Amino acid sequence: MDPREAFGIMLMLLAASTPILIIGIVAVIKKRLEHKQIMAAIEKGIPLSEIMPPKQKLAGPPWIRFISMGVGLLAFAVTFMVIGGGWEEVVLAVLFAVGLAWIVRGLLHRKYQLQNNLSTSKNTTAENKNPPGIA
Repeated sequence: MDPREAFGIMLMLLAASTPILIIGIVAVIKKRLEHKQIMAAIEKGIPLSEIMPPKQKLAGPPWIRFISMGVGLLAFAVTFMVIGGGWEEVVLAVLFAVGLAWIVRGLLHRKYQLQNNLSTSKNTTAENKNPPGIA
């Protein structure tokens, strides 16, 4: 291989990895500044809840997101399998398998969430039927 070709390949790899490096450096600097802010608040006796609001949870149960992701991956893989998108069949099979895995995960989460809801509702109704002190 010609040294000029090797240098060109090295420059292309460096150009491709530059955004990843920049994102990593920005993330590290952000975490350091956040740590300094927390330490300053602790030294001043300010509650952390004032400077850092609690993270908001996403709406809805997680099993809906899992099933949605699985259906999306399945649709993507099946579409490219049918029209022959020029991708390797192995990649499409992996996407198909991952989509099925997300759907199964979502269904299992849904099943156990429903079971937990039923068991907690049974416990509260049993407590209401037999108030304390009455046998």
